[in-house]
Amino acid sequence: MARRIHPDLEASAYPLLAHIADHPGVRGSELAAHFGVGRATISRQLSRLHALGLVAREVDPDDSRGQLITLTPDGEARLHAAHSGRVISITEALDGWDRADVATLADLLHRYSEDVVRWAANR
Repeated sequence: MARRIHPDLEASAYPLLAHIADHPGVRGSELAAHFGVGRATISRQLSRLHALGLVAREVDPDDSRGQLITLTPDGEARLHAAHSGRVISITEALDGWDRADVATLADLLHRYSEDVVRWAANR
């Protein structure tokens, strides 16, 4: 997915960009906590995304030591295009499936996602 956004991105960039899109103005420390990685790791990833023009950083007006991270218009457009491409690919892959099977898969994936989030929160 990340390569659909930009050919130089690592796979870990897609969920990071998606989270920033869902939480505009997020701080780097919040991203590190959410993904369970160190601040230095997030800082490196954000620097790369910033250099590619996908994210913008501005000083947090409430705490000048922090930065608020948002997607740039180019980052938003590229993420949207990658997501749309993903939806098309999944739709094509499941084209021959019975509707009930697709619904079962969706239910199981939803359950899996909730369980992983719950598990991660309790670590």
